[in-house]
Formats: sequence, C-alpha cells, structure tokens
Amino acid sequence: MSEKKEPGVWDGFKAFLMRGNVVDLAVAVVIGAAFTNIVNSVVKGVINPLVGAIGTKNLDSYSSCLKGPCTLAADGSVSRGVMILWGSVLGATLSFVITAAVVYFLMVLPMAKYLARVEARRKAREGTHEVIEVTELEVLKEIRDSLVAQRGSGHTEH
Repeated sequence: MSEKKEPGVWDGFKAFLMRGNVVDLAVAVVIGAAFTNIVNSVVKGVINPLVGAIGTKNLDSYSSCLKGPCTLAADGSVSRGVMILWGSVLGATLSFVITAAVVYFLMVLPMAKYLARVEARRKAREGTHEVIEVTELEVLKEIRDSLVAQRGSGHTEH
C-alpha cells in the first residue's frame, strides 16, 4: 500500500519562484525603483526650476490656510490652524504624470505597435494560406467538373 506524498511547503514555494510571473514582477520592481530616481531628478532639476521662475523652486512650500490663522512650528509642522499643502500634491501629481507619460511613450506604445505588427504578419500569413487553399479547392472543383463533363460526353448510354 503506497501513500501519495503531498507536495510540501518548500516544493510549493519553489514552484512559485520558478513561475515566469515572479521573475517578471521582480524585474519590474527593480526597473521601477531605478526609474523613480530618474523621474525625481527630472522633477527636481527641470520642473521645479521652471515653477521657480514663477514662484519658489520648492513645490512643497505652496500651501493655503483653510482655518486660520496658520502658524508653523520650528520643525515645519502646523502649530495652529488647518493648512492645505497643495504644493506637495502638485509635485506628486507632476511626478506621476511624468512617470506615466514616459512609461506610455517609451514602453507601452512601442510594445503595442510591435505586437500589432506581429499580429498583422500572422494574419497575412494565415490569409495567404487561406487564399492558396481556397484556390486549390477551386481548381480541384474545376478539374472534377471537367472530368464529369468529359465522361458524360464521351460515353453513350446503352
């Protein structure tokens, strides 16, 4: 009497790690972390100075007092009042939009165009085969019809 051995936790973990999705996800996280540094540098080195031409280079300093008077403590926290820090939200939004735009234009759009070309080539190849098969079928039908016609005209019925 043999018992079936159930896969252990270690076997399940190894199977999980060997899936392609996990490796792809790990690569995406590492690339995303590196890419975040690039986006933050663009925001800090390009966007903030452009905004600084109008006001201050630090977007975090833009705020509004909702319930005043607002006073800041020495550590930068709000000691009195309710302050809306819309500058930091604007900075985070700009970082997100820049990241999304770069990912879309440098990764998603080229990949979509590449996949569309591959799909078009595949359909063209399948379409070519279908035309050949249909043409061959038509030729075979014509041969059959001509053989039937020859047989009918060459033979007399008794």
